Amino acid sequence: MAMTVFGYARVSTDRQHSENQVQRLRDNGCEHVFADQGASGKNASRPEWDKCLAQLRKGDTLLITKLDRIGRSVQNVIDVMKLLIDRGVGVRALDQGDIDTTSANGTLLFHILSALAEWESSIIRERTIEGLAAARVRHGGTLPTRKPSMSPDKIALGRELMERRELTAERIAEMLGVSRATLYRNLARAC
Repeated sequence: MAMTVFGYARVSTDRQHSENQVQRLRDNGCEHVFADQGASGKNASRPEWDKCLAQLRKGDTLLITKLDRIGRSVQNVIDVMKLLIDRGVGVRALDQGDIDTTSANGTLLFHILSALAEWESSIIRERTIEGLAAARVRHGGTLPTRKPSMSPDKIALGRELMERRELTAERIAEMLGVSRATLYRNLARAC
């Protein structure tokens, strides 16, 4: 049976870009790369991840840049890895010592690194909470409000361009310096 190397990339928000992950996966032999844009690792079902899982067969290898691309918590990553191992699919993570789940050492390393990834996520969460608390203290007990991402003039221009139907929403958003989701959200609020 011929082995196929599949790649999976994921970024959590629409403002992030998966191109770097995708290129690294291709550079490391991936024949097929699936990439989810704006998809949280907490979601078990993600469009491209679901397609990737459907393609994986016994003897295939799944290549990822980091373990947290396939799941967020240690338990979730362990569950996904167990599912893949049970299906006879090997997993390699480029940024984590080339984890290879087909060996005992690779499996041990996988468990250790998964725990460290969750620990790192907890540290980031704690720092964020501390930063928000410090901001509240600096601003008299409340967080400062964010400025609107689109001025009324930009919203009016966005609406006018959308009504003309000459440009795509993505192009209009780019012209206005916002994401497509921000454009839609602001146009909906202005109605």
